[in-house]
Amino acid sequence: MSLSPLNWKLVIDTRDAQTLADFWAAALQYEVEDPTALIDHLLSTEALPEAAVAEHNGHRVFRGYAAVRHPEDPYDPFTGIGKGRRLLFQDVPEPKTVKNRLHIDIHAEADGLDQLVSHLETLGATRVREVDKGPAGRWWVLRDPEGNEFCAA
Repeated sequence: MSLSPLNWKLVIDTRDAQTLADFWAAALQYEVEDPTALIDHLLSTEALPEAAVAEHNGHRVFRGYAAVRHPEDPYDPFTGIGKGRRLLFQDVPEPKTVKNRLHIDIHAEADGLDQLVSHLETLGATRVREVDKGPAGRWWVLRDPEGNEFCAA
């Protein structure tokens, strides 16, 4: 039996899904998914209440949810939902309280770590600490705008 590549999404709990999606889209050079056509359809058929919708950056969005996808992966043009590598952000009522058990590593071009970290800071990341393991590597631990840890190497 031959398996085809799996589509996947990593779900991240947030306080502000739209803002965090914007950060990660810029950090990873991904695209924020645009569900406007799907939302318009669901509203017109009364399958979705207007209270479930918000506006962000000129697009209709699902209140409390946002997703980003790799720009080269396929997606459904009607729903805007990616069919490949995705991050889904969902608002939850409780705040983040402990260190992540899973995190993203972003890899810089050769000799580009300092430039990458500076760029991530302009997007809203915060440096936590630098790790230098000599020949084994050097990287930075950072936090995204909501305090989720990630690494730049």
